Amino acid sequence: MTSPNTPAALSGGNSSVLATAIATPALDFFADLRVDVGVPQVLGHGPRGLRRVVPINGGEARGVDWHARVLPGGSDFQLILSDTLSELDARYSLETDGGDLLYVQNHAVRSAPADVMAKLLRGEPADPAQVYFRCSPRFETSSPALKWVCERMFVGAGVRHPTQVVMRFFTLA
Repeated sequence: MTSPNTPAALSGGNSSVLATAIATPALDFFADLRVDVGVPQVLGHGPRGLRRVVPINGGEARGVDWHARVLPGGSDFQLILSDTLSELDARYSLETDGGDLLYVQNHAVRSAPADVMAKLLRGEPADPAQVYFRCSPRFETSSPALKWVCERMFVGAGVRHPTQVVMRFFTLA
């Protein structure tokens, strides 16, 4: 029996038509980022969980044939939903070596066993292999040379260290 959501069912039984019409996205390397972070400001528990704001103090981004610095002044707005799950919303700016400015808004999910998450929240090192940290950054720029980043989707993975977040971003091709 065919599920109503299989390619064959969606294409009226002809899965080859659907297969040629929809390409499976590939991941193309975009950049490695190192974001320097400060001490979290804990805002307290609200109806959805614990709110924290983590200052972004600097860092760098390196892609193929380009480099940028992370400008100080951004923040990571965190919602700690449970002892194993956090939603992150980081907003910051990059300035390339050529002077182009990019606004970054990076939504992320970070989950780990309760004891590992507790270490992260205390600012202690934790084994990255025990933490699921995936993100979907979006970029905005007025730079004609970088306009294409406003027209693409990106995904990434990250690792949280006590004073840094290290991430790798990919373009969905």
